[in-house]
Amino acid sequence: MRHIYPCPLRWSDMDAYGHVNNAVFLRYLEEARIDFLSLRDAESRDGSVVARHEIDYKRQLVHRPTPVDVELWVTQIRAASFTVSYEVKDADAVYVRASTVIVPFDFEAQRPRRITEQEREFLTRYTDDAGDGADEEAVAA
Repeated sequence: MRHIYPCPLRWSDMDAYGHVNNAVFLRYLEEARIDFLSLRDAESRDGSVVARHEIDYKRQLVHRPTPVDVELWVTQIRAASFTVSYEVKDADAVYVRASTVIVPFDFEAQRPRRITEQEREFLTRYTDDAGDGADEEAVAA
């Protein structure tokens, strides 16, 4: 299962070359990630921090009135981190493929923490091994 976030494009997202600036894509990923993680228990005092981003730019995206979809799924769950992968796309094209390593964090103690069983159950629902491998094969072809 994948989480789909319809991300609006803003006029200010464009750079001098008339396409969405590369750094703006990180904001799109952040918006999708926040939307995804908000599906969990909203009352938790614990949160998460980003440990790593990887991003591959596939095509230019120009401003338009319709949103672009950010699809997000979980590709790895470890004891104290998990990885989400994304595609920023529409029906016609994939603009970005990316991944983020996320570390659960105890803000009161100011340190990383292990993933809880409830979090693991939530994340497991969004694993998509078959879809991730299929994407890899399509890129290699």
